Amino acid sequence: MNAPTKLPYVNVHDAKTNFSRLLERAQRGEEIVIAKAGKPVAKLVPITVEASGQHLPPRQPGRYKGLLGDIPDSVWFDPLPDDELEAWEGKYSNII
Repeated sequence: MNAPTKLPYVNVHDAKTNFSRLLERAQRGEEIVIAKAGKPVAKLVPITVEASGQHLPPRQPGRYKGLLGDIPDSVWFDPLPDDELEAWEGKYSNII
């Protein structure tokens, strides 16, 4: 029987400082133990989509096209009234 491999320990301060790097290591498949005062308290492990319970279908552009029927562009893009348009363009910069 093979002896268990010792997992790398990282203290809490270093884990907070280098969290992004630790996440990258976990994403590559490494398991990392986080220790406080030299005692292990948590383990950072990689997770797969299957393990997370998410079974996401591959993305398909246009998948929901037409779902809401034929909606005219004017519903989404009504022109602004002149005074509101001028406010957005900064013509009333003295008004707060």
